[in-house]
Amino acid sequence: MRTLSSRSFRNTDATPTTWKSRASRCSTCPDRFEPETWRPSTELTIRPARRDDLPRLVEIYNHHVEQSVSTFDTRQTSVDDRLAWFGAFSETGPYRLFVASDGDRVLGCASSSPYRSHPAFAKTVEVGVYLDPAVLGQGIGSALYAVLFGALLKEDIHVALAGIALQNDASVALHRKFGFTDVGVFHEYAIKNGRYIDSLWMERRF
Repeated sequence: MRTLSSRSFRNTDATPTTWKSRASRCSTCPDRFEPETWRPSTELTIRPARRDDLPRLVEIYNHHVEQSVSTFDTRQTSVDDRLAWFGAFSETGPYRLFVASDGDRVLGCASSSPYRSHPAFAKTVEVGVYLDPAVLGQGIGSALYAVLFGALLKEDIHVALAGIALQNDASVALHRKFGFTDVGVFHEYAIKNGRYIDSLWMERRF
């Protein structure tokens, strides 16, 4: 079993992890926060999602429904619609949902979900990240994945999968950073906003 290392985070299950803001770092740092895009408070917290996070998570998700192909959903959702989805996660076990928050404001989430309902896939999860568009490129996806995979390393999981609609170089790079390798591409297997979409599938073995 391989372990992940990170300078900025410690792995956690139910205890929130705080992350010092990097906004004051030198201007040449490639992962620094851009104050005109997002003004962070002292610390960013990565913690298990709570029921009262749902309205904000729905807001973030609906942006991606309307503005991107990171989800193939074509209709906006609601808090009521997402209750069953939220109920599938817990603070232990293979199916986790973590959020990144700056004070009271949720900035995004990372999750591990069942890949398929068949018992044969009990040790396989599908992972993904959704972020507020204002904080893209600020390292928050890495923060979320560091905690998520730190938790999953303690569970009886064999494979994590991720499907990424192309083109999305940032997402591909994020998954490679956390040990994912390419499996293959489905070509033009989905259609959204009037265009066909390719999707790269990636895997990481534990």
